[in-house]
Amino acid sequence: MLSQFTQEAPGQRTLADLGLFISPDVYPVGRLDADSEGMLVLTNDKALNARLLNPQFAHPRTYWVQVEGLPTEEALERLRQGVEFRIEGKVHRSRPATAVLLEERPTLPDRDPPIRVRKSIPDTWLALTLAEGKNRQVRRMCAAVGFPVLRLLRVQIGGLGLGDLQPGQVRELSAADLRVLFREEV
Repeated sequence: MLSQFTQEAPGQRTLADLGLFISPDVYPVGRLDADSEGMLVLTNDKALNARLLNPQFAHPRTYWVQVEGLPTEEALERLRQGVEFRIEGKVHRSRPATAVLLEERPTLPDRDPPIRVRKSIPDTWLALTLAEGKNRQVRRMCAAVGFPVLRLLRVQIGGLGLGDLQPGQVRELSAADLRVLFREEV
């Protein structure tokens, strides 16, 4: 589903398809592309929106990333140091990131549509934490080190995690959640 309320093309699922009453002044903070899944914050609080989107605050976002192949320690170190990739023809160097192999495959609901599976090529899950959010950045970074992304799930923004929310589920954030989001004392 698109992380917006209006379709870009006929037949696309959007946040409006959740069937919830959401005030017209509420917008998603940040985006997930149509091929990505996971946590999304919706708000009508302009200060919260600005704080989450402004690069000067560099709040971390953690993704579980299923990649094709088995990344080497060298590839992980390149992700940790920051890699170069192109956005609209311009070279961008990512900020350093945290990149670790997940010891166990996460237990996730099936993806619709399912990812492509190649029996002769293994896949691996990584946890990748970034403090910036360029267009399709995780996919571009992984491709730059030679490991294309098969599935991408945002599991944490700041100190606030997805927890056991399932696809399409929504929960309202409390004041305590907002403090956790910004890693302030609760």
